[in-house]
Amino acid sequence: MFGSAGRAFTRAATGAKVTPLKVNFRTNQTRQFNASASFGTKSSRNTAVTAVAAATLLGGALYFSQTAHADEKKEKNEEPKKALNPKEFVNFKVMEVEDYNHNSKLIRFELKDDEILGLGVASALVVKAPIGENGKPVIRPYTPISSNDDKGHWDLLVKVYEKGVMSKHLGSLKPGDELEVKGPIPKLTIKPNMKKKIAMVAGGSGITPMYQVVNELLKAEENSKQKTELLLLFANISEDDILLRETFDKLASQHDNFKVHYLIEKHGKDWKGEVGRVTPELAKKFLPGPSDEHLVLVCGPPPMMEAVSGGKAPDYSQGEVKGILKDLGYTKDQVYKF
Repeated sequence: MFGSAGRAFTRAATGAKVTPLKVNFRTNQTRQFNASASFGTKSSRNTAVTAVAAATLLGGALYFSQTAHADEKKEKNEEPKKALNPKEFVNFKVMEVEDYNHNSKLIRFELKDDEILGLGVASALVVKAPIGENGKPVIRPYTPISSNDDKGHWDLLVKVYEKGVMSKHLGSLKPGDELEVKGPIPKLTIKPNMKKKIAMVAGGSGITPMYQVVNELLKAEENSKQKTELLLLFANISEDDILLRETFDKLASQHDNFKVHYLIEKHGKDWKGEVGRVTPELAKKFLPGPSDEHLVLVCGPPPMMEAVSGGKAPDYSQGEVKGILKDLGYTKDQVYKF
């Protein structure tokens, strides 16, 4: 199973490289072969046989060495096969399913040994199932919590809502079941050092694209002298609703350029984080100020989106910046809505 309810995500990929056969050619050996040598005497015949055998061995060694080098070069140049298809739905088999918390499931899907998922950052995919009225297909977007470094599987973290037709279906999947998936659906291309500071405001299951961004930049800039300052403000109903908390806490402890702050509405006496909903005061406290060198990413339930940044336009374009971020002076180019 995933281990610790699937909350700690670690990756280890190993692969054996083809080691080319190395042959040392010594000049004094090859000079023993004389194409005009006489075969008339026993000595000359033995010499000829020895020379032919040596040439055969050397030729075979050279062949295998060249083949090994060619195979290694081919492996380096070949891109891994992408399991996702942006034009067609592909069936993926469920490997494992685990309860993540009281209302979320961690679902692991199978990948072939020679495949990667093929998901860019940041991008999503869509899933389809015949669960609508009279068996009509229902299609919904989701963001995996896997990267192309994962081998043999990819993971989907799903919050199951009581009235969510697709989320309830995903929550009912069992090992061996299949799901139709299409993608990737590109969102925002994330590149190392594209901004000096990137802040993220997430609510509930809107955390998954933020995890994509954090994981990608921390990994891509690991050996870079210049690192993007990353900040995550994560809002939830209660402490039990916080997804990927252990993962984010671990990343924050390992990287000085990543900070995470949790915000909940219902809390116990031991809670030491922020309380309530995202407000202008909290935004001013944690987010970098409006600047073309800064970017604020927003993803969460519609009420939170409306309050923080405004929702997307009816045609699903970014639309105008509204809400708290507009009041604080952020422009359309400084905000991205997932």
